[in-house]
Amino acid sequence: MTGQDSAPDDFDFFIGSWDVRHHRLKERLAGCNDWDDFSGTAVVRKILGGFGNMDDNVLHLPGGPYRAVTLRSFHPGTRQWAIWWLDGRYPWVLDAPVVGGFSEGVGTFHADDTLNGKAIRVRYLWTVPGDDAPHWEQAFSADAGATWETNWTMDFSRGA
Repeated sequence: MTGQDSAPDDFDFFIGSWDVRHHRLKERLAGCNDWDDFSGTAVVRKILGGFGNMDDNVLHLPGGPYRAVTLRSFHPGTRQWAIWWLDGRYPWVLDAPVVGGFSEGVGTFHADDTLNGKAIRVRYLWTVPGDDAPHWEQAFSADAGATWETNWTMDFSRGA
């Protein structure tokens, strides 16, 4: 996917403090229909002179809270974003970046990765309705993108 409409200000809607409602599938690509619902917070700020941003997250999982960081950087030559996730429980592992951009108000980002030793495709989707309530979702595909299993969604509302 090209970032045909993408620009360094794509994530400006996200700068600030957020309360987060997480909805996460308990097991991925396993035919599971059981979900965990939990809260969290995110604080987002610009970096790299406006060509990137990062958020500091607190996730209140049922088994106990943890922290994570999302790092995003914009490449003006390709007009695409790269997005990395760093989980505080595994601070030495930086997930493969998802790469993509925004077109007609929807951000779509993909990566090749592995899950339990098997090759998968990862997709992030960002939608930003006019009511200042962004929505993010993650999906995995075990068949090179022919079918997708959404396994995590986040709904954001402005925090204090």
